[in-house]
Amino acid sequence: MVADNASNALKIEDIKTVLILGCGTLGLRVGLQAALSGYQVKMYDIHEAAQQKAQHIQGKVLNYLQRHDAITEEEGNAAVARIFWTTDAAKAAEGVDFVNESVTEELGLKRKVWEQFGGLCPEHTLFTTNTSYLLPSQLADASGRPERFCAFHFHDVFTAKVVDIMPHPGTAAWVVPLLKTLGARLQQIPVVLEKENTGYLFNFMLNAILGSAAQLLIKGIGSVEDIDRSWMGNFGMPHGPFGLMDEIGLDTVWHVSVNAKDPKSQQFANYIKEYVDAGKLGVKTGEGFYTYPNPRYRDPGFLSAFN
Repeated sequence: MVADNASNALKIEDIKTVLILGCGTLGLRVGLQAALSGYQVKMYDIHEAAQQKAQHIQGKVLNYLQRHDAITEEEGNAAVARIFWTTDAAKAAEGVDFVNESVTEELGLKRKVWEQFGGLCPEHTLFTTNTSYLLPSQLADASGRPERFCAFHFHDVFTAKVVDIMPHPGTAAWVVPLLKTLGARLQQIPVVLEKENTGYLFNFMLNAILGSAAQLLIKGIGSVEDIDRSWMGNFGMPHGPFGLMDEIGLDTVWHVSVNAKDPKSQQFANYIKEYVDAGKLGVKTGEGFYTYPNPRYRDPGFLSAFN
């Protein structure tokens, strides 16, 4: 990290309006949590259909939170009222204090988005990326303000409440402490990576597990369902490695695998490419290793001796 003129540093009180770039699985959840935390939120996506789908899912998340007494109906309604949806980039960028980007995991696309919004957002805006595997240093210069750029990576937001903060060497020194405070205000557990790494703390550990499951499948040692049964039965988890990959999104899993240079990752990337090409991306498309909304691993008898 580098020093930055203190007069240019944002304070937590300066962050009032949040912009989410990308209304996919994670972006819609980050935006909803920001609204529940009292922030004005702008949700931007180039596809109106993606926004409509995101609004529907946000409604389902709010219903879930209300049923489990995590929020009241009034709090949910107030959060919805704080969210502004747009496909107009200029309107999205106007007056925003903080940006979190969750567009598709493609370096060229992300850089193009940051070039666009770096030129549209106010000078004081803090830029963050929710990228799963790219390094912030691969994107920061595209924004035009690399000192105000950092990775701020969420997981599920509502059940897995960890947010990873990963600066790049050019990130201003005040950014990480500010993001730790913001993470806590968004009801997350902030963790800091002391230096850039391809994969965050949890993801780095998780990749070892998912990679092992992939090798068991590719080598014909176990089926998708039995590998998941083994994991679920031993750890009491609601899904196994392949069910988890479906939740992450098989397109994201493919991007991570294909960009890893080791032979095993490349082998799995080739295997999963058939799913991606067929549009079988997991939960978000209704089919991946399992079919949704009622995957086999949720069947009461899935862990039975007679399945």
